[in-house]
Amino acid sequence: MEQYYLMLLAFLAVIAVIDLFVGVSNDAVNFLNSAIGCRIASFRTTLWVASLGVLAGATFSSGMMEIARSGIFHPQLFTFTELMVVFFAVMVADVILLDTFNSLGLPTSTTVSIVFELLGSALAAALYKVISAGLPLTEAAAYINSSKSLGIVSGILISVVVAFAAGAVSQYAARLLFSFRIEKAYRRFGAIYGGIAVTAIIYFLVMKGAKGASFMRPEWLRFMADNTGDIVAALAFGFTILFQALIFFFRVNIFKIIILLGTFSLAFAFAGNDLVNFVGVPLAAWDSFREWQASGVADTEFMMAGLLKPTQAPTLFLLASGLVMVATLWFSKKAMRVVQTSINLSSSRAGTQEQFGASLPGRVIVRTSMSLGRLINQFIPQSVSRSIDRRFEPAPVVKGEPELPFDCVRASVNLMVSAILIASATSLKLPLSTTYVTFMVAMGSSFADGAWDRETAVYRISGVLTVISGWFLTAFSASTLAAAVAALVFIGGEASAVVLGLLALFLLVRSNLRKSGGDALPSQSSSGTWDAPAVRTRLSEATGTTLAGTLSLLEQVLACFSTDSERELTRIKNAASDLFEEASAKRSFYYRMAESSPAPSKADFDARYCYLRACTNTREVSRALLNLATLAREHVANRHRVMSAPVVRDISELIGELIRTSGSDGIRADSGAIRARAPQIVARIERVQHRLIESQPQENMSIRCCEFYLSFLLVLRELINHYEIASLLEEQIGLLEKTGTDKP
Repeated sequence: MEQYYLMLLAFLAVIAVIDLFVGVSNDAVNFLNSAIGCRIASFRTTLWVASLGVLAGATFSSGMMEIARSGIFHPQLFTFTELMVVFFAVMVADVILLDTFNSLGLPTSTTVSIVFELLGSALAAALYKVISAGLPLTEAAAYINSSKSLGIVSGILISVVVAFAAGAVSQYAARLLFSFRIEKAYRRFGAIYGGIAVTAIIYFLVMKGAKGASFMRPEWLRFMADNTGDIVAALAFGFTILFQALIFFFRVNIFKIIILLGTFSLAFAFAGNDLVNFVGVPLAAWDSFREWQASGVADTEFMMAGLLKPTQAPTLFLLASGLVMVATLWFSKKAMRVVQTSINLSSSRAGTQEQFGASLPGRVIVRTSMSLGRLINQFIPQSVSRSIDRRFEPAPVVKGEPELPFDCVRASVNLMVSAILIASATSLKLPLSTTYVTFMVAMGSSFADGAWDRETAVYRISGVLTVISGWFLTAFSASTLAAAVAALVFIGGEASAVVLGLLALFLLVRSNLRKSGGDALPSQSSSGTWDAPAVRTRLSEATGTTLAGTLSLLEQVLACFSTDSERELTRIKNAASDLFEEASAKRSFYYRMAESSPAPSKADFDARYCYLRACTNTREVSRALLNLATLAREHVANRHRVMSAPVVRDISELIGELIRTSGSDGIRADSGAIRARAPQIVARIERVQHRLIESQPQENMSIRCCEFYLSFLLVLRELINHYEIASLLEEQIGLLEKTGTDKP
């Protein structure tokens, strides 16, 4: 059996490395979004600072390792064999769960996942024990450390409210101090603000978090405890004087120092708090194996009371884990996708396209908040209200410069408040969710900063509710999945463990090797010089991809409708919705073009307007396709009759002709080719429509079925008409390229 456990430990070690990669991909949003959002430094510089913070913070996480050993269950009540199954189930479930959330681009909590996986797998082990012994199921509760578990879970939930409130209050105060035009207030208060911010970060990060460091000596801790007040006062005074000198004599941007130091500190706090989530379980398994090996007792009889003893993880091991986390920061594309979600939800930039759609709870919250705001304003003197409003008036965007998601004031608040909250929890050995804290601080600061205006509030709040619901889904999914894995191993034995381990590795390899689009780094900007040739190139690409996608989905709608396939029609409806969103996003790019060039020529201006009109036409075809897919799905879902009449063959041949004419390969298609053949194709559509009306009574076709086929033909007509216009507009842009570059 010793060889089996050694293989299990080797597997846990491999999974720990993968879990570090997957977990950091999820949690990179915690310490990267503020610096990236305000672009205070280059993306590479931000990564270097965060990397140093992760490496340093990894050595401070040793004291947190006890959570995985005895924080959720009573180890003295379990045998060595049972706990090894518990640890195995936790790691398998954790990697699969986090990778799934990362693939969806949703930030979730590694802390919540590990806590509930330990709870689920331990509960499954306890139930297996009491059932095997013939005891009542209620006896399983004795195996769970209920008081500690409830404390951890309640602390995580409370942190959501505290983080939002702290972020909102801190940002409101900072904005009142600096406003959006920070130059004048910056010279007066920048040094004091920087001194307080840096002192607070150092105090909570080093002095409060030092107790968990693997290298700290008792005399050092006693010195800091005895001289806390003097140290804090000296740091605040010293940094304020230093920053004031840097501002007046060297014109140094203090916010850059604060934000980069905040990025370092938040990465530091993240590593100190969350490293236990990734390697705590494998380390607990290794300690269990060593104790069992030294005992000489059978694996099914040796009780694991030894895990109750405090432990200190080796510093070299913690640094090695930190190196894996740093490598993930540099090479994980999934990390960038999750960062983008958080930046989008807290951005001050309003556009026509939001990442999340509207929802009824979002509308209710916005409507209630507006009514409450109007009520409060009635009790505030108008002079005070006007003065406050002026502090929150956004600064005008300089023409030609890209609009940032948020400024350096909000970025510094996000980093400072998040680092303080997380470091405080780490000093108390509470596994606070860094994802919950940083996300809710960012949401609170964006709310207080007026980033959620009437154009974006419903979508942003709906997005926040979506992410929060994902957190609760994490808890349920984590406990259920871990319990299921543990139960399968208890029932199936070693064979089940091997199969589940290989399955987890297979899913991870497949997920991380799959190519996917849309992973552009958040630091990349869409700005550029959008003259007539560039606009024509982008329009050709936009119409070509949208046309190819439309034709492909039309073909699928007809095929699945004629075969009465409700499931496939649901999938096609979702794909048509995605295509419509993509077409809308391509159209809204027109507004980004206006930000790129301060003074376009008349030809360039007219070319951009042609782009808007052409994309409006292609979007209308996508909208018609979505309505058609919805009609087909509802027809089949309501179990109406589906006729396999000759008209199906006629329409199928029509779509085939459109695909061949446009040269569509499923990725790109040529709208100009359809324009050249438009009269012949329209005439053929009219013949098919005539045969449909004639055959309806003969084929005993229902009115609903006939209505669907007529709607299908109408969509084909719209496709021809709208893409004819798009092709003409593209040709018009080509003519504009030759009209000169005289300024308007």
